[in-house]
Amino acid sequence: MLKRRQFLGAGLGACAYAAGSFVPVWAQNAPNLGTPALPSPGFRRTKLGDAEVIAVIDGIARRPLGEEFVKNAPLAEVRALLSAQGLPTDYIDVPFTPFVVIVGGHKVLIDTGLGDFGGPNAGKLLENLRAAGVPASDIDTVLISHFHGDHINGLRNKAGELAFPKAKVMVPAAEYAFWMDDARMAAAPAGQKGAFENARRTFNGMAPDMLVQFAAGSEVLPGVRSVAAYGHTPGHTLFEVASAGQNFFYLADLTNVPALFARNPDWAVTFDMDAEAARKVRREVFARVTASKALVGGFHFPFPAFGKVAASGNGFAFEPGM
Repeated sequence: MLKRRQFLGAGLGACAYAAGSFVPVWAQNAPNLGTPALPSPGFRRTKLGDAEVIAVIDGIARRPLGEEFVKNAPLAEVRALLSAQGLPTDYIDVPFTPFVVIVGGHKVLIDTGLGDFGGPNAGKLLENLRAAGVPASDIDTVLISHFHGDHINGLRNKAGELAFPKAKVMVPAAEYAFWMDDARMAAAPAGQKGAFENARRTFNGMAPDMLVQFAAGSEVLPGVRSVAAYGHTPGHTLFEVASAGQNFFYLADLTNVPALFARNPDWAVTFDMDAEAARKVRREVFARVTASKALVGGFHFPFPAFGKVAASGNGFAFEPGM
């Protein structure tokens, strides 16, 4: 079991919130670095057996690449790996890509993006859902991987109204228990309290038949199973979709930048609340999806965020494609 003080001590970098904002500092665009172009159209779809999976982008943030981003590797080494892949070395682009799964008569949204709480380059989920032919009113289930703001803020607008009023919202029980614990919130560092407050803003007031907690490893819907991947947060959860012999694995925040943390699974990103647990589960899951050749999707992977994972050196490589 992960210790409470491990998370409270390690999570400051992951959950620091700007004053008066529900948006993590790292999810906000930095000035003077330019604005990343949003894809058009903002969705991509693929068949999975009898099911369909749609990547729907909410936005992209551009953040400076500093010493703090990879906590256990020299910045020069990080930049060298990016350069070797033809990627910029002075900033990181972080996309936010929820997924829709249409399976067994359900229209399921996995994570919700920043919603009204992002900058001008975010909060595009609802319009891109409409463009994909799946308006918010059609979503009957929302699955949440973890409670960081870029994954839950799209559940409500700034007026507090529900963005998916007909949907059951399903959350990992371990994640809910951590962020909704008043004692943990009281003991948290000042920079982390915003994340606790944001969880309350988002989930308090939901009717009992709307907000449903699920246990790790449970089948949350027919053909959709939850997979515990604790470390990034105390209850960080992935989802595996199976249909007609084909599998899709939603990797959530198993790695924020596959060009770095798939290639070097032992590197620790600043956002992981328990770096050691996150490194262990990252290797386990990457090995699993490599062996199974499953289609994967990552919330922060380069859009359209679909692809496969292959072994590469001492790590893995994300190979885009559908």
